[in-house]
Amino acid sequence: MKKRKIFIATVCIIVVLTGITKIYYAIGNHIYNRKMEKINLCVNSPVEQKILEKEGYSIYYFVSGNEEGETVVFLHPAFGDHRCFDGQIDYFSQKFRVITVDMLGHGLSRVGKSKDKIASTPVHVAEILDREGIEKAHVAGVSLGSLLAQDFALKYPEKTLSLTVLGGYNINREQAEVAKAQRGEMFKWLFKVIFSMDAFRRYAASMTAITPSAQAHFYESARSFTRKSFTVMSGLDKLIANRPDVRRDYPLLLLSGEKDLELAVNLTRQWHEDDTESQMHVIENAGHCANMDNPGKFNEILVEFLCDRGVSGVTENRL
Repeated sequence: MKKRKIFIATVCIIVVLTGITKIYYAIGNHIYNRKMEKINLCVNSPVEQKILEKEGYSIYYFVSGNEEGETVVFLHPAFGDHRCFDGQIDYFSQKFRVITVDMLGHGLSRVGKSKDKIASTPVHVAEILDREGIEKAHVAGVSLGSLLAQDFALKYPEKTLSLTVLGGYNINREQAEVAKAQRGEMFKWLFKVIFSMDAFRRYAASMTAITPSAQAHFYESARSFTRKSFTVMSGLDKLIANRPDVRRDYPLLLLSGEKDLELAVNLTRQWHEDDTESQMHVIENAGHCANMDNPGKFNEILVEFLCDRGVSGVTENRL
């Protein structure tokens, strides 16, 4: 009898605490949404939405810009979608053909009945390029997108004009520090995922960007990322391996936000030291997704690199 009372009391306490937690997150989400309603970023260039049909799911991608120009493919960070590059569309559309992608489980590219994982993104990008009649493209990835951009360049070097990595690390060497940091980060947001996906999105936005406008924009782009989306995120660790014999024939640009985590900035610097023919820039007044915090500087650096990519071995620059 006593054990039964203890059990009932424990259940009641759990129910009450769960209710309080949900209310707490709901109030926080409401306040955050009201505060973010006034912040918005518009794209003025015409953007065509297209669909790559796959077995059990669809990949949405978006095409804009100069049809006669070279193509730039942008791959977004985890939890966001193609809108993470709204600050780039108008700028690059003047000279380049621009393709942004909602990677599997993100944005409009719902999980569906997919047997594939997000690690299939390089294959999706290659199929999109073939579908659009594009032989080669510049590929620029941010955070998770940068890992998949690197994997694309590994799998399809003949389709790669250049590679740009922002907020990422070299997948061609073991990254024990990164794995440890990522495990610690997962524990920080696991509780939020269980009780409130909106609270998780708020947290992700705060870790992604430092400016209120960029945080609001990321939060909005993360609304389509659901608990089910996590099911396609496995297998990314298999992208990382020691590949000492990898050689690249394309220019490499390494970017980091000045206010990103110290580990992230140090890994970018280490990569630049290992690959002396790469170019590196640290973007001031910017966090992990520097393209969102400081789009002006990001755009300026990237377009200069793309237009003058024959120049390599440039030392680190701070802008």
